[in-house]
Amino acid sequence: MHDLRMIREQLPALRDGMRRRGMLHVLDDILARTEALEKERRSLLAAVEERKKKRNVVSEDVGRRKRRGEDCEALVLESRALGEEIEALDGRLAAVQTALDGLLLEIPNVTLSDVPEGDAENNRVARTWGSPRASDGVRPHWEIAERHGLIDFVRGTKISGSGFVAYRGQGARLQRALMQFMLDLHTREHGYEEVWIPSLVNRASMVGTTQLPKFEDDMYALRDESLYLIPTAEVPVTNLYRDETLEAADLPKAFTAYSPCFRREAGSAGKDTRGILRMHQFDKVELVRYVVPERSPSEHELLTGHAEAVLQRLGLPYRVVVLASGDTGFGSAKTYDLEVWAPGVGAWLEVSSCSNFGEFQARRMNLRYRPGHGEKPRFVHTLNGSGLAFPRLVASILEHYQQPDGSVMVPEALRSAFGAERIG
Repeated sequence: MHDLRMIREQLPALRDGMRRRGMLHVLDDILARTEALEKERRSLLAAVEERKKKRNVVSEDVGRRKRRGEDCEALVLESRALGEEIEALDGRLAAVQTALDGLLLEIPNVTLSDVPEGDAENNRVARTWGSPRASDGVRPHWEIAERHGLIDFVRGTKISGSGFVAYRGQGARLQRALMQFMLDLHTREHGYEEVWIPSLVNRASMVGTTQLPKFEDDMYALRDESLYLIPTAEVPVTNLYRDETLEAADLPKAFTAYSPCFRREAGSAGKDTRGILRMHQFDKVELVRYVVPERSPSEHELLTGHAEAVLQRLGLPYRVVVLASGDTGFGSAKTYDLEVWAPGVGAWLEVSSCSNFGEFQARRMNLRYRPGHGEKPRFVHTLNGSGLAFPRLVASILEHYQQPDGSVMVPEALRSAFGAERIG
């Protein structure tokens, strides 16, 4: 979230940032509406101040007349009328401030200077790991999953609708093994604190991590309650310290959490309809870090490396992609996508987005830290990334480790938790 001071004092930088995103026209529209609301707000403030001064004068006059035993009924009525006017003006002032705050929530973050300019075609592959398997003869994951009874597509759809599946037998065991492997890796070797968080959050939490109001159509909300099913554990975990002030010695803070994730995928009709590449409910292990501003670039690289370690331990070829400014998420200042190779579908599949949000989320959440004794509190920088999302990871495992007889070797890192070396 940006504040009005940035709009007033750093407008050229903000305009350049929106130009890089291809959203300059959106910013110009927001600025025009902001200017009109700001003008009305100043007018209302002046009107309130003028009436308060007038009411004070009238109140003093009432006091003098009462002390002299004179009639002051007319002045009392005038004071009461002024109070009603002030109350009405304050109500309108609050509405204008709410509208202003809402407009500020519509402006995305400014991407960092080293982010490539342009749309998705300008995304840049930063590095690769492993050798992608040729697609010849490799069956897609949904065929292997059905053959071995790992995923029940038909009954998942029957009980919930399209975009839902039921994992069964070894398929369910694979989900559990992935969760245990990732949480153990991130807590024991990468130093994250494990948290188990609610799957329902309030609106303030969704606004704090930028899901609302921008992506309201993608969220599942409870009827008659201002609660939302989480689209990722990022939301509750990042909001753990909302409206709090930490000490510099407390940073960095690092959290990892498993959660189911719920997304309506509005606007994605017809995309990736086969298999488990695009789901309304899926599972994921999330990584979240709170850091001091000076260290957020290096901490971003560290977090991304932690997500990469999962793929390396699983022996899955992947690439790290730097997203261009026009393809970077609304709240992110810089994002790396981790894409794993799936030979059965012949495609690179995104399994993680590792993002540096700068102070964008912290400003929305009012999450600060004290740099030192007597120093003014500053906003922390927040970072997060999937470490990792399960469905496309499962698809890649079933395709990359597929054997000529249709069985699937289990990655060595999962065998202890899974309890077998082979699926099927």
